[in-house]
Amino acid sequence: MNTAFDKLNRFFEIFIGLNFWERVFRWKKIRTLSYSAYEEFRTLVAVLTQTAAEMEETKRSLSAARSEHEHLKENQATLERELRSTITQQSHELSLLKEKLDRLHDERSAFERENAVLIQAEEARRIEYDQKLATLENMQQRVLAERQKDQENKERAQLEKLQQLKEQWTRHQEEVGNIIRMICQRHTIEYVDTVPFKGTPDNAIKICDEYVVFDAKSPATDDLGNFPFYIKAQAEAVKKYAREENVRKEIFLVIPSNTVDSIQQYCYNMADYTVYVVTPHALEPIILSLKKLEDYEFLNQLSPDEREDICRLIGKFAHVAKRRIQIDHFFAWEFLDILTRCEANLPREMLDRVAEFEKSEKLNPPQERRAKQILTRELESDTSRIQREASAKSVVFPPSVREEIKSLPLFESDDV
Repeated sequence: MNTAFDKLNRFFEIFIGLNFWERVFRWKKIRTLSYSAYEEFRTLVAVLTQTAAEMEETKRSLSAARSEHEHLKENQATLERELRSTITQQSHELSLLKEKLDRLHDERSAFERENAVLIQAEEARRIEYDQKLATLENMQQRVLAERQKDQENKERAQLEKLQQLKEQWTRHQEEVGNIIRMICQRHTIEYVDTVPFKGTPDNAIKICDEYVVFDAKSPATDDLGNFPFYIKAQAEAVKKYAREENVRKEIFLVIPSNTVDSIQQYCYNMADYTVYVVTPHALEPIILSLKKLEDYEFLNQLSPDEREDICRLIGKFAHVAKRRIQIDHFFAWEFLDILTRCEANLPREMLDRVAEFEKSEKLNPPQERRAKQILTRELESDTSRIQREASAKSVVFPPSVREEIKSLPLFESDDV
């Protein structure tokens, strides 16, 4: 087996087994081999020296390693102690975290249960909301239908009322004629069917050998805006009657009671004659005032004061009649407004109950008889009795209330 020192090993093997003859005859070869062996020996010495140095270095390294090992052992012990402390602390923290995790898990379970309850409650609320929404929509549709029905009823009522007004205005001329005929029949006044002068007035009566003309005038449409201009034009047109002989210079235009509010002027002084705008309710007081003239045999026998008294009486009758018509018209609209509001604002159940009470009520005003005269003293007696009953029941308005009542537009007087 060849090694790094093969020649040196061979030299020693030969040199140890060398005999005498070999020393004599083979010395040169041995010497040559010794040189080679010596070189290897020197190499070996160098290797040994280097190995020794390396061993010293290794010893030093080993010593340093041992020192480092001791240091590492100390560090390891320190680290083990720190690790055990850390492990103990982390174990404690781990226990705390585990407890916290368990608590969070319990809270999560509680939240999940609560969430399930809330989801169930929310589902129930959603179902209830949908049901209420559907109910609300049904109620809204029902309310809208009822409002639409009420609006249609109101419009129908207004159309019916307008139609009634138109029918009333259409019958106005005939009704005025019937009223004047009844007044003439009741008070023995001559009603003239055919006048002996030019023109055909709607109605004429004869008092003190004079013809008194009563022309019935009503609106042609439901628009009362032009009615005052129409009345003014008719006041000028009746001049044809005033020019005739034996025709009284006071001519009366009879308008429907429900058109009074549209009229601002009730007397037209046309120089040669005068036109008065009146309603059917004022006919009887006016005709009776004119009939008073028959108490005098001759008109020229009247004194100026008597003439003034007659004119004042006629004017008072006209004013009172028109004022009463205005008041009745005012309250009629107020009552209609109240009835309309009741139908619009009262609940249906309450409105039905009101209708039941309304059906059970009945008003019986005094009945008028043709042969019985309405005596003034009876009216005065009834008025006195009502005043005494009101005083006995302490139905007395204080002065401030009376002044407020008098200040209302209803109580403002109109010029005749």
